[in-house]
Amino acid sequence: MALAGLAGISKQSAAGEVKLKGALVHHVFFWLKEPENSKHLQQLLAALNELLKVETIKMSHIGVPASTEERDVVDHSYSVSYLAFFDSKKDQDSYQVHPIHLKFVEENAHLWNKVVVYDSVDV
Repeated sequence: MALAGLAGISKQSAAGEVKLKGALVHHVFFWLKEPENSKHLQQLLAALNELLKVETIKMSHIGVPASTEERDVVDHSYSVSYLAFFDSKKDQDSYQVHPIHLKFVEENAHLWNKVVVYDSVDV
């Protein structure tokens, strides 16, 4: 498993010590139609947590914009960030058609007005 070595990450680990060889990183940003609607935010967060039941996801992170400084290169405009790590493109492909993922989109697409996805692999 490409990500098995991440289990031991600690504050003492240097960035160069963590390698994601062969992994596919899937980062999704959601902009809610009603960003001030806390019920919609909670629904999306709960649904994303359900999505983590897809067995090909090896690691994940769900978050909201951090209160970091305002800079031209920092985008705080999104509502929710969803990050999933897969061992391979094949695993991410199977995730895309998994019933849990399809149900997630069907039941929650009405909540957002924009989604941006960044997929990457190591070089």
